[in-house]
Amino acid sequence: MIRKIRQYIEKQQLLAAPQAKIIVGVSGGADSVPLLYILQRLGYNCIAAHCNFHLRGDEADGDEQLAQQLATDWNIPYHKADFDTRQIATQRGISIEMAARELRYAWFEELRQRLDAEAIAVAHHEDDNIETVLLNLIRGTGIKGLTGIAPKIGHIIRPLLGVSKAEILQFCEEKALPYRTDSSNLQDTFARNKIRLNLLPLLQTINPAVRTALLRTMNNLGEANKIYEQSVAAAKAQVFDAEKGTIDIARLQQTASPQAVLFEILKDYGFGEEVVKDAARAIDSQSGKVFHAPQFTLIRDRQHFLLQQGIAGQARNDNWLTPSTLHPIPYTLNQFPITPDFVIKKDKNIAYFDADLLQMPLTWRHWQQGDKFVPFGMTSFQKVSDYFTNHKFSLPEKAKTWLLCSGDDIIWIVGHRTDNRFRITAETKNALVLTN
Repeated sequence: MIRKIRQYIEKQQLLAAPQAKIIVGVSGGADSVPLLYILQRLGYNCIAAHCNFHLRGDEADGDEQLAQQLATDWNIPYHKADFDTRQIATQRGISIEMAARELRYAWFEELRQRLDAEAIAVAHHEDDNIETVLLNLIRGTGIKGLTGIAPKIGHIIRPLLGVSKAEILQFCEEKALPYRTDSSNLQDTFARNKIRLNLLPLLQTINPAVRTALLRTMNNLGEANKIYEQSVAAAKAQVFDAEKGTIDIARLQQTASPQAVLFEILKDYGFGEEVVKDAARAIDSQSGKVFHAPQFTLIRDRQHFLLQQGIAGQARNDNWLTPSTLHPIPYTLNQFPITPDFVIKKDKNIAYFDADLLQMPLTWRHWQQGDKFVPFGMTSFQKVSDYFTNHKFSLPEKAKTWLLCSGDDIIWIVGHRTDNRFRITAETKNALVLTN
């Protein structure tokens, strides 16, 4: 397998120098241990890096001990970092899984720069690739999401993507390499584990060679994606002037898929899929419509879409709900994609919304006669005044209660009740979490 890994590194051009200095992420598991072993045997200057996220008690400490022992036995420099992952996830308003990922890669990159290493090697393999594609397919994705994990992104390299989990385990047995098993990987609590433990075995009953078939499909889509990206790049060059921030509508209409081209332009500026769909519908409409991302505004002018940094109308209003502007009450705002372990906390001071359903920017205001919303858990409108009465609000409480609005819709009686129309559902892809 060592020769196979060397050939894969050369084919994918993962490393430039034969004796390159590499940060190797070593969890102590059956994938990262052989990765470190093989890269050292290939002559690379390896540095073992271990993260202890303190999520699994003694089991996590055992992983750390093994990683350190292997580095000592193999005469490899060793570095480790400790993280209070749960606390950081809470502070940032993100899932534990996402917090661990962000912490891991941020520390790896800091270590790479400090030690002047060429790359960071992580241990994703063929099976991880297949699971990722199936996960993306289930959640909904574009062509790129079905091409699998990239062998190299920036300084991150994945030398094991060309080998299967079975090959890795066999190699560990042949070389008598010690490794530890994460007990959470044996539970089908998380979506990825369900795919590994339940879905793939079921698919194999339909096609015993389903893994090979999926890898072949991923490769085919990867080649097709090259054509797509080339076509999109050519279209963007024709319609988009990045320096001026203008998108030529007439030229956009002449492309094979105006919506796809518009999405590829706007995604880099933080515009979500649903907002882009709305903007695409405005191609054939009158000028004046405005679309918002957290840091940018898109305006449908007569002949162009105008892309501007900041929020339109910000100079006239001090209550736009954006991180950089004034606001009437203290708050934190986070937007991130839904992950399998996303948890909604029962806290009246935290509001969760489907980000793709919202019209940005959000605004604050007080109650007015005639206001209505759909209280969370209900399906019909209720007057805000009736909600106040039913929940025994005093006159001072009514006067000081803030409403959070998306366009003309009230989405949250702050600190009390959100609107059911904008709730997180099984179809939600991006969540907006606001804490006051």
